Amino acid sequence: MTEHLVVGDRSILYEPSSEYAEPPAEYAARLHAAYAAAANDQERRDFGQFFTPVAVARMMARLAVRTDAEMLRVLEPGAGAAILTAALCESLPRSVRRLHVDAFELHPTLADLCEATLSHASRWLDERGVRCTFVVHRTDFILANGTKLTSQLFDESHETYDIAIANPPYFKLQKQDPRAVAASEIVHGQPNIYAIFMALMASLLREDGTMVTITPRSFTAGDYFRRFREVLFSMVVPDAVHLFTSRRDAFRADEVLQENVIMRARRTAARTNPRVTISTSGGVHDLEKSETRDVPLVSVVDLESRDRTVHIPTTGVEDDVLSLVRSWPHTLHSLQLQVSTGPVVAFRASDFLRSEAGRETVPLLWLQHVRQMAISWPAATSKRQHIVSNAESAPLLLPNRTYVLMRRFSAKEEHRRIVAAPLFEGELPGDVIGFENHLNYIYRPKGLLGRDEAVGLSALLGSALVDRYFRISNGNTQVSAAELRKLPLPSRDLLEAIGQAVGSDGAVLDQAVAAKLHVPAKLLRALECGADA
Repeated sequence: MTEHLVVGDRSILYEPSSEYAEPPAEYAARLHAAYAAAANDQERRDFGQFFTPVAVARMMARLAVRTDAEMLRVLEPGAGAAILTAALCESLPRSVRRLHVDAFELHPTLADLCEATLSHASRWLDERGVRCTFVVHRTDFILANGTKLTSQLFDESHETYDIAIANPPYFKLQKQDPRAVAASEIVHGQPNIYAIFMALMASLLREDGTMVTITPRSFTAGDYFRRFREVLFSMVVPDAVHLFTSRRDAFRADEVLQENVIMRARRTAARTNPRVTISTSGGVHDLEKSETRDVPLVSVVDLESRDRTVHIPTTGVEDDVLSLVRSWPHTLHSLQLQVSTGPVVAFRASDFLRSEAGRETVPLLWLQHVRQMAISWPAATSKRQHIVSNAESAPLLLPNRTYVLMRRFSAKEEHRRIVAAPLFEGELPGDVIGFENHLNYIYRPKGLLGRDEAVGLSALLGSALVDRYFRISNGNTQVSAAELRKLPLPSRDLLEAIGQAVGSDGAVLDQAVAAKLHVPAKLLRALECGADA
């Protein structure tokens, strides 16, 4: 017997299960495969739909179920074909005799698939002595629960769940989107919808309830998600994290290029001496070979800090890196330094840009001019490398002084997250100079950045040590100015000592940094062997 599945203006056939022996997760995967074969790719992107592979769903289900309760209430927002709840049904302990599921799915076809999966799972559980009820809410999860997104209501009693599990949609919302407006207290700018899902899930958990999510890693660091982390970790405490180190493999079928992370967190007020289990795998193919370790919660997130950046140290080497970098007593601010982004936005300043030098032009530096420990200007590039210096362009130009320049984005082939170089006063012609918007620059607003200090700071930022520190907390190929402001730094004297040791020889960069900062030889060797890891 076949059934019809309507996708847009197309009707396709799929084989329903003729009996209820088929595991629910496999049933859900089969339905979704039929949908994916006919769905419009653009429609799936518009809804932020990324199918959870069966192996990942079952791993998340195992993480979610850790109870001996007789009755469980489960929430799956953005449910799609409900593969996560289906996998959870397969993982229920013997103690559970009753299960209620609330699934939210806005897309009409996927809501039909969700209904079919949960009907199948209900009958599958019934044969095993478990009574399962469910409701498929064909509405927007955020708007349906929007009143819970105000700070005054987070601590109030709502309908609560023992388990919330989700692979939430992933796309940015416009500021005026009703969902962004509803979540304005926990996110800012153009928020990514997955963060709002996570915050809502946490608010709907009962005390000691568990949430498990698979999301991009982007929420773990940076100012953009800072308010979200503050809200999330005021409600829940993470106790398990799985990192997919491959940027492709977790959602290979959907061609997603993003570092993904599974996080399990528990709603609890007790935060004394907790620990976090960290596991890693390249992707779905080697989940069964995941390496696992336990670390103190404070190594992952300091719940007393304002920033609450999430670090994911996957090895003992990374534990040592965190410990060493966190021991440095300074920041850019305490060293009277500041970091800013280049003020020249090319398309806005187009009238001032020139391909050839002229009487009124000064150098304009782009990220192509910044190499590790060296500025190369002019360069073989199609970019216009000169900018007019006059009264109109003056707000875009900076004094020709000493700076540390950094690329805001690193290319995939770069083996370090930060590409940094000193630019010395007078090294390039002109009284003023232009920095394009894809560069960050460090300077001393009230004073001058010394030559050795600039070399030492560039060397430190480009070192294997700082590279690994950022990789522990950031899955992106960029390091923002906000993250640089929070980076712990050694004293000015030590930076100058590093600069003197490095001199003009970038080849000894890591050795000079290690020698002056007393990095153990074993740690340096490990970093040099695995700087790309």
